[in-house]
Amino acid sequence: MPFLRAGGPNLYYEVVGEGEPLVLVHGSWNDHTSWQPAIEADIRASFRVLSYDRRGHGQSEAGPLPGTRRQDEDDLAALIEELGPAPAHVAGNSFGAATVLGLAARRPELFRTITAHEPPLMAMVAGDPAALAEMGTAGASIEAVLGLLRKGEYEQGARLFVEEVAMGPGTWDRLPQRARDTFVHNAPTFLDEQSDPDWATVDLEGLSRCEVPVLLSGGTESPAWLGTVLDHLAEALPRARRQRLEGAGHIPHVTHPQEYVAALTRFIGEG
Repeated sequence: MPFLRAGGPNLYYEVVGEGEPLVLVHGSWNDHTSWQPAIEADIRASFRVLSYDRRGHGQSEAGPLPGTRRQDEDDLAALIEELGPAPAHVAGNSFGAATVLGLAARRPELFRTITAHEPPLMAMVAGDPAALAEMGTAGASIEAVLGLLRKGEYEQGARLFVEEVAMGPGTWDRLPQRARDTFVHNAPTFLDEQSDPDWATVDLEGLSRCEVPVLLSGGTESPAWLGTVLDHLAEALPRARRQRLEGAGHIPHVTHPQEYVAALTRFIGEG
């Protein structure tokens, strides 16, 4: 099986297709398999697509200490440099999008284009009363999830996260067993992410110097505060473009793969 060995934990990856390099960065609780619907929507027809498991997720190794987003950023840099070639097109979802933007603020030369879907950068909307009120409900659910995970109740925590934070009531039982198993397996990584004091921030000054074309996408069914985050990012990034995905939510590459792939490939073609 292919693993990147670049000084840190061994990272599992897969490569399909031919063309310019496109790296896909998954969000919390997931692994590279979450991108399969988008790959099967034939994104591989246009690009050499690299999907991978972030450290501690899926088949990738975890580090010796609780992981940080900065470490995820460095892992992504190593992947682009070792398997690219750089610069590469990079698309990230949720926490994966925050990872991509965090790296772009430090090393924009690694990127040809960036597509970021709803990075949950809560610190960016700390001064917005409406966003804070909406986040309060989500924050209470997240704390309940973390409480279950600290007790080792991974399946209960995963169910609560899916139904009260990410996808809505009743969703857990409708997920394929493989997807549920993935959530449970990766549950401890959510504790790591939430323990990182910098997980919800990004260097806006660094992003203001990033001249890379950036597509900031959001779903019409997602919480409004995620759209407020995108507003702030659009103000900071010199070459940002916004995209609304009708009927989609927080994981459009899973729920609306055709529409997501069409938006991404159109943006890259125009970028």
